[in-house]
Amino acid sequence: MESIQKYLGATNCIAGVRVESTKKVMSIYEAKTKRLLTPGTSLVLLEAQAATGFVIDPVNNKKLSVEEAVAQGVVGSEWKKKLLSAERAVTGYIDHYTGNTISLFQALKKDLIVKDHGIRLLEAQIATGGIIDPVHSHRVPVQVAYTRGYFDEEMNQILSDPDDDTKGFFDPNTQENLTYLQLVERCVTDPITGLSLLVIAKKGEVYFFVDEATKLILKATTTTKAGAKYQSTTVSLWDLLYSKYITEEKRRELVQQYKSGSITIEHFLKIILTIIEPQTTTTSSSSIVMCQPPERQVDSSTKSTITTTVTKTTEVQSFHGIRKDVTASELLESQIINEDLYNNLTAGNVTVTEVSEMDSVRKYLEGTNSIAGVYLQSTKETLSIYEAKSKGLLTPGTTLVLLEAQAATGFVIDPVKNKKLSVEEAVSQRVVGSEWKNKLLSAERAVTGYKDPYTGNTISLFQALKKDLIVKDHGIRLLEAQIATGGIIDPVHSHRVPVQVAYTRGYFDEEMNQILSDPDDDTKGFFDPNTQENLTYLQLVERCVTDPITGLSLLVIAKKGEFISLLMRQQNSF
Repeated sequence: MESIQKYLGATNCIAGVRVESTKKVMSIYEAKTKRLLTPGTSLVLLEAQAATGFVIDPVNNKKLSVEEAVAQGVVGSEWKKKLLSAERAVTGYIDHYTGNTISLFQALKKDLIVKDHGIRLLEAQIATGGIIDPVHSHRVPVQVAYTRGYFDEEMNQILSDPDDDTKGFFDPNTQENLTYLQLVERCVTDPITGLSLLVIAKKGEVYFFVDEATKLILKATTTTKAGAKYQSTTVSLWDLLYSKYITEEKRRELVQQYKSGSITIEHFLKIILTIIEPQTTTTSSSSIVMCQPPERQVDSSTKSTITTTVTKTTEVQSFHGIRKDVTASELLESQIINEDLYNNLTAGNVTVTEVSEMDSVRKYLEGTNSIAGVYLQSTKETLSIYEAKSKGLLTPGTTLVLLEAQAATGFVIDPVKNKKLSVEEAVSQRVVGSEWKNKLLSAERAVTGYKDPYTGNTISLFQALKKDLIVKDHGIRLLEAQIATGGIIDPVHSHRVPVQVAYTRGYFDEEMNQILSDPDDDTKGFFDPNTQENLTYLQLVERCVTDPITGLSLLVIAKKGEFISLLMRQQNSF
């Protein structure tokens, strides 16, 4: 049983390397000797192998102890001591005071190992199936790890929201620091052995991987009745996509089609189910539950279902949400449309386009404008927030909070080209600098959702704030920006919701409402560079002007000595 196997064995660690140009598979150590990996990258990958169970020979599909791996030439003897040290994360450390066998985490707390090194190995264990109990020689669920002293809340916080200092692994293709899980998810699966292999693409070759925003959507989209081994279980589109039934070429093709907008998430899932369907001996209907994490039990009265059978197709009216499509039934559940409008929509009396253009609906699907850029009063020039910083018109601090507000309310905006971009897209198109990528990806989770470390569920910005997954002042600032631009975002269903719905879904409460209704300088998290005032996001938005061509809100920057009329800005016109 997979639920037991994951604790007795492990999910795959990064077993080796596959060279993109030749499709050749080789061990981590061989890749180092051929200079495809640096010694530093090779060592941390091999330490992760040793700390999660075994050193792996991916060519011969063998799992070895460190002693065996050295004896068989799978790793060089020069690294034997370092790998034996990492292997103790599996076999246990000795407490010098008591003589007891203790876990990796306990050794870390007692300063028996260097902190950065210990965190890296611990993260690799969690990413590959769970924390290892060295006394009983198996992995344990998180709650058991807590009770046995193998994990604690402080370490959970560190690993739940890692920064570059705790991202201890490296993608040699993109030069990014990543968590072990992120790097594993960029690997390909060897079709013969089932091992995870790190792709090495040479200069000029295409390196395919799924960006974080797309990955979140694929993981949050689940089906209850996939075929083959997934029958009668809840499984995510991500797991289906990376199952043995989908070839690497097909996986790449579908992800690229989805990212280009040529297929919707529903169509994506339908294609996957069609591929997997022949693997089962019985033909059954396919029920799709959008955006419910696999572990979460969803009440049947609040879920939206798309049913596909061989003989009958039920067409579901879909709207464009913030990151994915939203069904008409979900808009009804969220009190964004009423029953009469829903019935007219399903009867064909009104179209999706007509309903989407209603102000009462559009504000929840799209939101109202965030502060998109800067309007330089002296030259009448429009600049992006980041460009204004580069020209010394905004301080780095003011720039960052404005960009975080953009990311947390939907998209990073290029006001010159009138484009709305994910953080990944904004960095690749140089609308923002790469030095802020991690901070903006963190802010973007206010849209795509945070992961509850205890349940694995996708939770909202407010829920993450209540669980201390984010710093209070930072969370309040992002939450206030969401409310000021149309409403609190439901990351599970990818649209904004009315306040009362936010209350019922646990995305808001009376205490937070009081804080935001009567803010003081401590909770006014934004800054007017012209007047040097601390303001709420709504106050700053109301001082912006509206670009007559794009309709975007622009923050006016007046140089010293120039007159700026707040009244003119509040009238939102040039």
